[in-house]
Amino acid sequence: MTAAVFDLVPGDSPLVISMPHCGTDLSPGLADRLTPEALTLRDTDWFVPRLYDFAREFGATLISARYSRYVVDLNRPASGESLYPGQATTGLCPETLFDGRPLYRDGMAPDAAETAQRVETYWKPYHDALESALAAAQARHGYALLYDAHSIAARVPRLFDGVLPDLNLGTVKGVSVPPALRDRLGMVLDSAAEDGFTSVTDGRFIGGYITRAHGRPQENRLAIQMELSQETYMQEEGSGNSLRFTYREDRAVRIQAVLRRLLKVYTDWRP
Repeated sequence: MTAAVFDLVPGDSPLVISMPHCGTDLSPGLADRLTPEALTLRDTDWFVPRLYDFAREFGATLISARYSRYVVDLNRPASGESLYPGQATTGLCPETLFDGRPLYRDGMAPDAAETAQRVETYWKPYHDALESALAAAQARHGYALLYDAHSIAARVPRLFDGVLPDLNLGTVKGVSVPPALRDRLGMVLDSAAEDGFTSVTDGRFIGGYITRAHGRPQENRLAIQMELSQETYMQEEGSGNSLRFTYREDRAVRIQAVLRRLLKVYTDWRP
C-alpha cells in the first residue's frame, strides 16, 4: 500500500522537499460521496511537483502525495486539533471546501472510525517516509533541511482578506529555523520585489503540522513552509464543474528563479 500513497525521488543532500497537498487520487468509493464542486478537486496544490522538479539540482529528496487532501490532510496533526485556533481552516478529513461549501453529499461525511482508518492507511505511511528521509539526510550530513511546498488560490475570502502575497514563507514565527537563517531567507523574498513579486514571512501561513513537527533547530533539523500564490505559475479557468487548471510555463520560469535563490540560501546554511 505504501508505494501507492506517495512518490519518492531519493537525493543525497540535506534537503528534503515535502509536497503533501498535490495529490489527486481518491480513496475507493469517495467520488460517489462528494459534491459536484468537490469533484473538481479545486483546493489541490496543482502542479507543485512539476514546479519544483528543478530542486533535483540541489540533490533534494522529493516526496509527494498521490492522494487528495480531501481523503486526509497530511499537513494536519493526526489528532485533528486546529493549527489556527479562532481562524477559518479545514480539518484532518475536511468536510468543507476552502470557500465553506460542503465537500460531501448529505449524510456522507466520514465518521470517527473512517477518519482513523484514513490516518492509518494514508497519513501514517507518508509521515513515516518523510521521517525516514529526514533521518537519512541527518545521518549523512549531521543536519537536515525540510522544505514544505504548497500553493493556494490568490483569493480565498473565507481564509484570508484580499489578495494573498505571491510568496508566503512560514517559519512558525521563527521557531523552526535559527533567526539568522530566517533573516537571510527574508532578504531573498525582499529582493523578489524587483521582479514584481510580493512576499511575507510568517503572515497568514506560518507553517502547518509538518513544519511545526520537524522544525527543531536545537536538534539540527530545520523546517520552512512556502505557500505560493497559484497565480505565479498557473491559470484557473472556467467555473463550477467546468473548472480547469493550466500550468503556465511563462509564469513558472519567473517564480522558479526566485525559488532557486531561496533554496540556494537554504542549502548553503550550515548549523
